[in-house]
Amino acid sequence: MRRGRKKTRDDKALKHKLTTKVNEQNYLKLCHLLEQNPQNDMSRLVRAILNNQPVRVFTRDLTLDNLMEELSRLRTEIKHIGVNINQITRKFNIYPEPQHKAFYAKMVFQEYTAIQPRIDRLIDIITPLAQKWLQE
Repeated sequence: MRRGRKKTRDDKALKHKLTTKVNEQNYLKLCHLLEQNPQNDMSRLVRAILNNQPVRVFTRDLTLDNLMEELSRLRTEIKHIGVNINQITRKFNIYPEPQHKAFYAKMVFQEYTAIQPRIDRLIDIITPLAQKWLQE
């Protein structure tokens, strides 16, 4: 059974339509606020201002875009190396012969040495971010 929405209480219902004009400066201010909250529209924004409600403003730090891309790339690379290490470790545990174990141990060591520069770069990126965002 399909139901409609609940009826709005009379004291909360938006019954009266208002039309107004503003000058260019105020219109640009409203448009600027609207750009900072893509989930809003002009009527909601004006209604929030009239009702003395908080207006949410979303900001985005464009300088972090490149860092986020690099962090994502590093995460993917580290994950791939981890998968490789797990596969080599599985083969290491399958073969009981010492020469096989030595071969797979060398392969795992090479993977671990390949991961170290990525971890160092990750720490280089995260340290200043942590200092910036986790200040006390």
